[in-house]
Amino acid sequence: MALASLAVPLILAGYAALCALSPFGPCRKCRGTGIRTARKTVKACRRCRGQRLRLRIGRRLLNTSRDIQRVGTRPHRPTIRP
Repeated sequence: MALASLAVPLILAGYAALCALSPFGPCRKCRGTGIRTARKTVKACRRCRGQRLRLRIGRRLLNTSRDIQRVGTRPHRPTIRP
């Protein structure tokens, strides 16, 4: 039990470090090729738009929390209405 409770924070810390060092990961839909084959046609992947990389979920959460914190700590500027 103690080992399992220690493993979870270590795994989360490792994933956070991965998201900080390498924010982009391979697209899961096209497996990082950027190409989607549908029957006889070859098209660019709609999910990654042919870029082959997508922003990781952890990095997306980090960016969102950073935006929320920045908006929440913004100094209040009163609006003057005539």
